[in-house]
Amino acid sequence: MTVVPTLVNPADLVRLYGEAPPLDTFRLRAVNLSWRGPAVTLRVDLPSFPAAVPPEWEGEDVDTVQCHFRFMAVEDLSLREWEPPVPSASFTAESLGGNRRMRVRVRGAGVDLGFTSHESVHVGHVSAFGIAPGGTDGGRHLFLRHLDRRLHVTVPGPEEKTFHERI
Repeated sequence: MTVVPTLVNPADLVRLYGEAPPLDTFRLRAVNLSWRGPAVTLRVDLPSFPAAVPPEWEGEDVDTVQCHFRFMAVEDLSLREWEPPVPSASFTAESLGGNRRMRVRVRGAGVDLGFTSHESVHVGHVSAFGIAPGGTDGGRHLFLRHLDRRLHVTVPGPEEKTFHERI
């Protein structure tokens, strides 16, 4: 049975879109496996840009919203294919019955990822940026949260554990 993951802290997405946008498809930027515990974080570009933007984004050259989704209590991880860039990936989640567990699948050209996790998913590091002609996101990001905005002007590299490990 298909399940919609419960977003633990969707306030930033609700602020932008009026409600949490559907997660059926997105551009997958990164898969981060936590070294502290059984967690997987996906860095994704959402498929649409909000009609109304916050004041801090007005007048800026931005056209894409990016965020991180952190899945907790991950088991049975399988990464059969990872050949970035992944311009479009489909996301499905299937309930496993009890204990609020789900089976997650992310598939697309260049990715085949599967795992089980808790149904609650944490959202963080919401930002806007102007997508480059080659589809890259390495330029300036305008983060929605004050702390992210104060500390970062771009998405840090994978070695920056304080950014990628905390949502």
